[in-house]
Parts: sequence; C-alpha cells; structure tokens
Amino acid sequence: MDIGLLTLGDLLPDPATGKKLTPATRHRQIVDLGVRAEEMGFDLFSVGEHHLCDYVLSAPPVVLAAVAARTERIRLSTGVTLIGSLDPLRVAEDYATLDAISNGRVEVVVGRGIVRRTYRDLGYDPEQSQALFAEHIEALLEFWTKDKSDWPSRGLQAVTAQPRPEQKPHPPVWVGSASENAIDRAASLGLPLMLPTVIRPLQDFQPVVDRYREKFKPSVHGSQPRVGAVSYAHIAANSDEARRRWMPHQMGYLGWAMNVFVPWGEVNFGPNMFPTKIPTFEDICSFSMCGSADEVIDKTNRVCEALDLDVQLAMFDQGGLPQALLDESVQRFAEDVMPHIR
Repeated sequence: MDIGLLTLGDLLPDPATGKKLTPATRHRQIVDLGVRAEEMGFDLFSVGEHHLCDYVLSAPPVVLAAVAARTERIRLSTGVTLIGSLDPLRVAEDYATLDAISNGRVEVVVGRGIVRRTYRDLGYDPEQSQALFAEHIEALLEFWTKDKSDWPSRGLQAVTAQPRPEQKPHPPVWVGSASENAIDRAASLGLPLMLPTVIRPLQDFQPVVDRYREKFKPSVHGSQPRVGAVSYAHIAANSDEARRRWMPHQMGYLGWAMNVFVPWGEVNFGPNMFPTKIPTFEDICSFSMCGSADEVIDKTNRVCEALDLDVQLAMFDQGGLPQALLDESVQRFAEDVMPHIR
C-alpha cells in the first residue's frame, strides 16, 4: 500500500491565537510540506483545488511544480482536479507540462467537485455537471493518448495537445467520487477510484468499493482495480494529548467547511454521503487517524484490510494548526506509524 499526504489548503486562523498565515506564507508552507514528505518517506504528495473561497489552493499544477523542483522521488498528485468545470485541453497541457518537469511523477485525481456553485462561477451550468464530467474525462484521456484528437463540442478536429506526457500511455488518472455514476465510469474506463472518506465512517463506503470492483473488468482493461481513501490525521505521544490539542482545530475547520458548502446549495455526492450537520468530535475520531501511534496503526490496518486499499492519504494541516504541532504530528506518523501500516 502506498501512503500519501494530502492538503486542501484552507486558510483559517489558529483558534488559540486568532492569527492566520498570509496566502503567500500558506502556499510556501504547503510547498515545504511536500518537500518534507519526500524526506520522511511518503510515496505521494497531493493538493486540492477550490475556487473563490478561503481554500486558497486554486492552482495545483503551479504548487506541484514548485514541489517537483525540490524533490526527486515522491509522486505528485491532485486531490481533486475539478475536471467537470475546467477546460480539459488546458488540464492536459498543464499536467503534461508538470509530468515533464517532474520526470514522470504526476498523478491526477479528477472529480466533479463538492460544490455545484463552482460550475456557475466558472461559466458552466450546474445541471450539466454529470455530462460535463463524463465528457471532460474522455477528452483528457484522448488528448493524452492520441496524436490527433477531436473535441466536437468545441469544434476541435485533429489537434495535437502539447507537450506530450512523459508517462505512457498517460499519467495515472483516478476518479475521485462516491456517486454511482462516477463509480461506474471509473470501472468502465479502467481507472482507479479515490474515495472521499473524510466525510463519513469508512465502513459506509464498503458498498461503493464492492460495486466498483464488481463492475471493473481486468480482462478488458489489462489492469486491476485500485482503491484509495483519505483520513484526517493527528498523532501525539498519547491519545488524550492528541485529542486535546487537535479538537479546536478540527472542529473549527469542520464548522467553517459546513458553512462554506451547505449555503451554496446542493452538493455533488452520492445518496446520503454528505453529512447534513457537523459530526461530533467523537464521531470524527472514530473514523480519523487521531491518537497515539499504536492506536492509529490498529485503526488504519483494520480499515485498509476491510476496503483492501491500495493508497491511503492522510490530512494533517487543516484548521490553522500551528507549524510546531503540524511538524510533530507528521513526523510521528512517518516514523512510528507508516512502517507498520505499509
């Protein structure tokens, strides 16, 4: 199993001091986190994408290029690329460029995105999100794999996207979703599946994984189904300390996130997947990697075995967590947890 570090790039104040980083400092913190992730042995560094809100990480290929320039081994991923509301030709160009700069270390997780309003903000009809998502994924794959590509809805015929990706036939493309349509699309295209498992208990996703594996046809695609998941994480010397110092940051973050997403209207998730109210802290701890190293090892191994995971991503830096606590938590995870969950 590969282990990665994911950040969504929220810009929130430390609840203890009321201070928050500038956007410039936050971006440099994220780049430094990616560099340190390689030094500490993570397999993957992944960054999110949002627009027009206090998730300030809106240009993943730029941030990942900065990480690529200072690293040699770690895979560089998105989590997610909002392919439904983006121009797939530009996505193909941006990430093929990043693939060249990084010497073939790029992976892309594509998703519709959680917020329907993003489609309106970027000039698309939210009611067309499913159709746009399907069309843009197939366009991206075609731009990367064919020397001459057509995109009829934009009037493009026999065009060649440049540069060509370093990885052949193309960089890994994951589908990031838990909706039935996206699961079926991932299986039909032979793409791996990344689950948004920070929003509900991991066992709730068992039917999703079962459906994906049932519909994936290795004999057709020449590959095996792959599944990834995401967990919030905070590691300390003991469970009480971890919970005490993580709670104000995590609950402040979740309260803020619900206030961002819910007023914006319907969210793009499978039935009953998106919570309608803020979970309790005990609920969050029950399906997050929070606690002592031994506690996290036990919990993570049980989940990874149940879902037969190929990739596990950990999120450490949400809610204005101070640099010192972030550094300690990530280091404890790398040194005391990772060797035992691999």
